[in-house]
Amino acid sequence: MTENKMYCRQCEQTAGGTACTSMGVCGKTPEVSGLQDLLIYTLRGIAHCVNKTGKRTPEVDTFVREALFATVTNVDFDDKEVVKLIRKGHELRAQLKGNCTDKCGAHSPKSGTFKLADTEEEMLVQAKEASLFDASANEDIRSLQHILLYGMKGVAAYAEHASVMGKTSDEIDTFFYKALDMLNKTDATADELLGLVLECGKVNFTTMGLLDEAHTTNFGHPEPTQVSLGAKKGKAILISGHDIPDLKMLLEQTEGKDINIYTHGEMLPLHAYPEIKKFKHLAGHYGTAWQNQHKEFAAFPGSILMTTNCIQKPMDSYMPNIFTTGLVQYPGVKHIDAKDGKKDFSSVINRALELPGFESNTEGKNITIGFGHNAVMGVAGKVIDAVKAGKIKHFFLVGGCDGAKPGRNYYTEFVEKTPKDTVILTLACGKFRFNTMDLGDIDGIPRLLDIGQCNDAYSAIKIAVALAEAFKCDVNELPLSMILSWYEQKAVCILLTLLHLGIKNIKLGPTLPAFVSPNVLNILVEKFNIAPITTPEKDLAEILDKK
Repeated sequence: MTENKMYCRQCEQTAGGTACTSMGVCGKTPEVSGLQDLLIYTLRGIAHCVNKTGKRTPEVDTFVREALFATVTNVDFDDKEVVKLIRKGHELRAQLKGNCTDKCGAHSPKSGTFKLADTEEEMLVQAKEASLFDASANEDIRSLQHILLYGMKGVAAYAEHASVMGKTSDEIDTFFYKALDMLNKTDATADELLGLVLECGKVNFTTMGLLDEAHTTNFGHPEPTQVSLGAKKGKAILISGHDIPDLKMLLEQTEGKDINIYTHGEMLPLHAYPEIKKFKHLAGHYGTAWQNQHKEFAAFPGSILMTTNCIQKPMDSYMPNIFTTGLVQYPGVKHIDAKDGKKDFSSVINRALELPGFESNTEGKNITIGFGHNAVMGVAGKVIDAVKAGKIKHFFLVGGCDGAKPGRNYYTEFVEKTPKDTVILTLACGKFRFNTMDLGDIDGIPRLLDIGQCNDAYSAIKIAVALAEAFKCDVNELPLSMILSWYEQKAVCILLTLLHLGIKNIKLGPTLPAFVSPNVLNILVEKFNIAPITTPEKDLAEILDKK
């Protein structure tokens, strides 16, 4: 296969803090990286055709969402599957091109006109020209292009989660075409790109609201719920990723089969949904965040189902036990496709029955989750009274992605050192650094409130807005500080949403994104006062002194 030098810097663990150029730290090969660049290039061509003709179909909308999501970190590592997506994209582009050729003529970008090569090896040659990275381009323009693209990828992931449950939005899909086509523009200005970057944050807020509606309509509002971190004797299946419909289908298909179901990673918050928690064989939560799966999956005595994203290269010890579904794929791992929206998990179930399961009951701590916006609003009066009485002095939102690089112990130490008259809101898998701590309560209000998954940043925003309305002030005037950790593109689009809403003084870590140029960073610092984390002691002192 043709040697293919990669250039990927879309996640926090990127090599040397600059870019992965020979092999992805995540395990992505140069071939997959190049093919994903070619897939994005194909999407840019589709977007141009749609924008010029004003014509598109639900099939094209779905494809664009899925293809963007497939290129998110730790989703699709299978070069053969990416090739299939590229070919499908070119078929869709061909269907859209007729009127576009008439309207554009010689002005069509190459992404809308190039002829796709026949073989994967030839596609990799084409991929070298398709990459959005151009060393000769203006650094700030390139930085803004990458921020826009990575933000779009995160939005697409949330939009795809919602679409699986029948919730779509013309506003979201239209934005993808607009933003992808902007990446074709060779003379785009920094102001144009910055405007679209902030619009990406606006669209993501719509997307997270849509996903929240999909979740609560189908599964009810999360409720404060205790979840066991122990294990029950018997056969077992572990489900990881993010997808609630997959968990629901798995629970329905295993009911009455004497198999216990355990969640892993970002599936923990799903225990709080009424339509999920009613299943008696949902036994508890096993393990922690995605980056620990090699150790945790190897020790799990049952089968494993990966949904959506966050997969690492499986170890040989559990390769026969792991299955993927949805857009997440890895070469050699058995994949379960959907048919008419339904999935048959019998292969996962049969493998669980072949494996020993847990030989005895294992004691484990119980933790409380389920403090989504509906639950918190239900006790808002009590929270407001505690603030007015001076019993709650400050709120910290400490959340975001977890990861393997050093420096993330900062978040553990930060939470440990918060004063006892403060409340910590948390979300996403970063919470596994501290979610088993016993921080006590303030007049019955737990000091640690688990809001949910990464997409439940929507809940955090709604809670913040409600508090601001109650105190008749701006969100930035609240005794609220955001201490965020990022890893991949979902975190990028959430950050863009916060910036779109005008939220300032965010502290971001464990490192700043490699794709943010010094000049673009200066803009963010001047306009929003974003700052990198330093030490827990210094950051706490600075925050509390200001308030």
